[in-house]
Amino acid sequence: MSGHSKWHSIKHKKAAVDAKRGKIFNRHARLIEVAAREGGGDSDTNIRLRTAVQAAKAANMPNDKIDKAIAKGSGKIKGVTYEVVVYEAYGLEGVALIIDVLTDNKNRTVGEIRNILTKHGGHLGESGSVAWNFTQKGILTVPVEGNEEDRVLEIVLEAGAEDLVTEGESFEITTDPKDFATVREALTSAGVDVNHAEVTRIPGSTVKLEEHPARRVLKLMDALDDQDDVQNVSANFDISDEIMELLKDEG
Repeated sequence: MSGHSKWHSIKHKKAAVDAKRGKIFNRHARLIEVAAREGGGDSDTNIRLRTAVQAAKAANMPNDKIDKAIAKGSGKIKGVTYEVVVYEAYGLEGVALIIDVLTDNKNRTVGEIRNILTKHGGHLGESGSVAWNFTQKGILTVPVEGNEEDRVLEIVLEAGAEDLVTEGESFEITTDPKDFATVREALTSAGVDVNHAEVTRIPGSTVKLEEHPARRVLKLMDALDDQDDVQNVSANFDISDEIMELLKDEG
């Protein structure tokens, strides 16, 4: 299992907790605002906005919050202007990290991220220092239960997906970012539930971690993921299933 997939599965479990405290809604709102600001408030013509709205709805974000975010982004009501920033960094054992941020105060955010990295044995890298090892991909997960693999595979391949693999209780579908929205819409139209969907970065090579560094890297990832301005963290670590079993109850 890739480092992306391991962290992806952990993030998916964390999402339910984030939703309870409203944090995940704030993240989706920011993404919607930026998409609306850059491409307009009509989701029929703005694919990026449509994808952001679909992701928000999948997280059960209320329609009034979605509408308000679109209104802010399109300038219909006053809102904060967010800046898109990407930081490259390293964790223990040379683990490479890419941290996607939406912030209204770049100086504050970079200071907080630097402190988190330092506390957990990591540090910021130069631009381009780790990005070469990552490729942007769309990732969607569909529950295995209630879905025949051949049917799901046919649907997504016809819509332009690149691959489908079984990861535990889910089918994980990989797409080119430009086909992400089309594949998601094809699944929805066919009545197939999508558990999780995101455009993220997949590492070309991974660093295998033993128990002690794995514990510290996971704590670093949790801390970054909990920072309000961080939208996504991609990493290139791999952890064996045996070690994951030991660490599964550790926060």
